[in-house]
Amino acid sequence: MTDSKQAVPVRIAGICGSLNPAGKTRAALAKALEGAAEYNAEIQLIELRDYELVFFGSVASEDYPEDVQRLRKQLRDAQGIIIATPEYHGSLTGALKNMFDLMSVEEFETKIVGLVGVAGGHLGAIHALNGLRTICRNLHCWVLPQEVSIAESGKAIGVDGSVVDKDLEDRLLNVGRQVVKFASLQSEFRETEFAKDWAELPTW
Repeated sequence: MTDSKQAVPVRIAGICGSLNPAGKTRAALAKALEGAAEYNAEIQLIELRDYELVFFGSVASEDYPEDVQRLRKQLRDAQGIIIATPEYHGSLTGALKNMFDLMSVEEFETKIVGLVGVAGGHLGAIHALNGLRTICRNLHCWVLPQEVSIAESGKAIGVDGSVVDKDLEDRLLNVGRQVVKFASLQSEFRETEFAKDWAELPTW
């Protein structure tokens, strides 16, 4: 593979599952996106609070606000996605789940996805991360085996958004790096003759 730092930039979207603009989840996601930026990726931090997203099922799909289509396009245009969520009551946030429900498989299918979970307790966000893996599997994503579960987020991330623990900072940066690495590999593979021939095979 060509070194990702020299390759054509890939687009990486980071989805923040918290609606708190000063929350620990946003800070953790921003750090992961820093890792992606190290490899010349075009990064975008998507904050759901900036979008008018109706509750799924409350209106017909043809009456969705324009922001739903705007978000769909941004995700379709990305080659890789990093999803970060706080864990509430053993699960991902309602805002993030509603966002998934408003999207389709088309926005996520075959995308490289990295996961970050944030929790205030000492057990971390493993339940929220497991829920995200299940959702991503149903959306036909390729999820990185490495994930970041942040426990005791009040101690791990400062009030200024800085990541206090160096090991945690490295793990967050590595999520971004790995998403770029594999998204770049995937993009290069799609340009090969094998991939083109494979796509032309008949379905049975």
